[in-house]
Amino acid sequence: MTPPFHAAFASHPLSRRAMLGRVGTGLGTLGLAGLLFDEGMLSSAQAAAAVNPLASREPHFPAKVKRVIHLFMNGGPSQVDTFDPKPMLAKYNGEKPPAADIKTERRTGGLMMSPFKFNACGESGIEVSEIFPETGKCIDDICVIRSMHTNVPNHEPSLLMMNSGETQPTRPSMGSWLCYGLGSENQNLPGFVVLCPGKPVVGPQLWSNSFLPGIYQGCHINNSNLNPKEVIRNINNKYLTRDAQRRQLDLINQMNSLHRDESGGDPQLEARIQSMEMAFRMQTEAQEAFDLNQESKTTRELYGSGQFADACLVARRLAERGVRMTQVFFGAGQPWDDHGNISAHAKKARDCDKPIAALIRDLKSRGLFEETLILWGGEFGRTPTSEGSDGRDHNNHGFSVWMAGGGVKGGMAYGATDEFGFAAVENRTHVHDLHATILHLMGIDHTKLTYRYSGRDFRPTDVHGNVVHDILA
Repeated sequence: MTPPFHAAFASHPLSRRAMLGRVGTGLGTLGLAGLLFDEGMLSSAQAAAAVNPLASREPHFPAKVKRVIHLFMNGGPSQVDTFDPKPMLAKYNGEKPPAADIKTERRTGGLMMSPFKFNACGESGIEVSEIFPETGKCIDDICVIRSMHTNVPNHEPSLLMMNSGETQPTRPSMGSWLCYGLGSENQNLPGFVVLCPGKPVVGPQLWSNSFLPGIYQGCHINNSNLNPKEVIRNINNKYLTRDAQRRQLDLINQMNSLHRDESGGDPQLEARIQSMEMAFRMQTEAQEAFDLNQESKTTRELYGSGQFADACLVARRLAERGVRMTQVFFGAGQPWDDHGNISAHAKKARDCDKPIAALIRDLKSRGLFEETLILWGGEFGRTPTSEGSDGRDHNNHGFSVWMAGGGVKGGMAYGATDEFGFAAVENRTHVHDLHATILHLMGIDHTKLTYRYSGRDFRPTDVHGNVVHDILA
C-alpha cells in the first residue's frame, strides 16, 4: 500500500511496512496501522479485515437482508419474450420504423413479434411470458425492473459490468465486495460460492477478488457433478488424522508467515495461507452442504431435476449455512445467446422455471425469504427486431431483471422501455444503480465501502450509482 522507501536503504530496499515490522519486534507496524486508520487511509472494513478477514462485521446501517442469491442467465435473455410484453411488436411485425435503427452489435431486420403469449399473473396482474408459468405464480413476491441498461452490447464487457461494475477485468466482483465489507456468518465455508457447470465467457474473472485480499475470491463449484465427495477436489486427506493435519498446517503456516514478513508482505502468500486454513475447516461442513441426498423426496421433487435445479437447491442449503453470496450460472458459455432462433428460449425456460419458483417457495417455508435477496437476469437483453430469420441480437439499451426477497416490493413492475422494447425510457436503471441498491439492502452505503489500492480509494460502484428507493419495501 506504500511505495518502497529507498532513501536510507538504497542498497537493501525495504518497504516502510517491512522496516517498521523489523524494528521493535513489529510494534511499529501496529502504530502505522493506527495512524493510517486515524488519517482515513484505511477504511473501517479494511482495518477489520486485517484482523480476521472472514469475521462477520456490522453493516453501515440495519440491513434488510443477510445474503444474496444471484440466478445469472448468462448469454442475455430477451426482455420482450420474458418479462416485458410489447403488443406493438405484433401490430408492426416485419416493419422497420426509425426507432429500429438503434445501434446494437450486429445488423438486424424489421420488428419481430414474440412467439410467446403473455399472461396476467397473481393478484398484481403483472404480465409474464407463458414460458415461465411457475415463476408467474410467484410474481406477487417479485419486483420486475423493466428499465435496465448497460454500457455496451458485447458479452465480455457486459458480463464484467454486471458482475464487477466495470467493463474491464480490473475490479473485484460483487460477491468479493460483500465478503470484504460484511465478512461471513460461517467460518467453515467460503463466503462467496459460484455454481457453474464449466466456465462462462470471460471465466474466473467474473468472480475474481482482483485487488481485494485473495480470501474474498469466489469459490467456483462445477455443478455438473454434485457428488459431495468430489465436488471440491483434494479436500480429504486419506493419510493423516485431523490432529496430524492441524499440526502440519500450523508448521506450514508458521514458515509461510516468516517468509511473508521477511519479504515485506506478499498478498498472494497471504491468500495461500488463508485458503489452506479454509480448506482445513471445509473438510467437515462443505461435503455435508453439497450432499443433496440429505433432502427429502418431496423437496427434490419440488425443485425438479437437472444441473440448474440442483444448483438452486444447493443455493438454499448454502443460504441456511450463512454463505454471504451464492451465484448460480444457468450454464457454461453463453446459453441464452439466441441469435438464430428466439424460440429456443422456451427450452431454457423449462430448465429453470420450476427450480426458480421452488427456491422462492422453499425459502419462504423455512423463514429465509425475508432475509435473502434473489436477483434474476442476464448481462443485457435482446433486440425487438429480427436477426436472420427469427433470432435476436444483443441489446444493452433496455432489458429486464427481477428481484425478490427481503426489502423489495413484490408484485411490482418498475420502469419501462419504449413501445417496442428497444431502450429504457422511464426510471432508467443502470447496472451501477442495481449494485447500489443491492448493497443498500445488505446495509452498506455504496459510497462508503472502499478499499485503498494503488493510491486511490476504490468502491464497488466506482463514482456512479444511485439506490432505487422506489422498489424498496
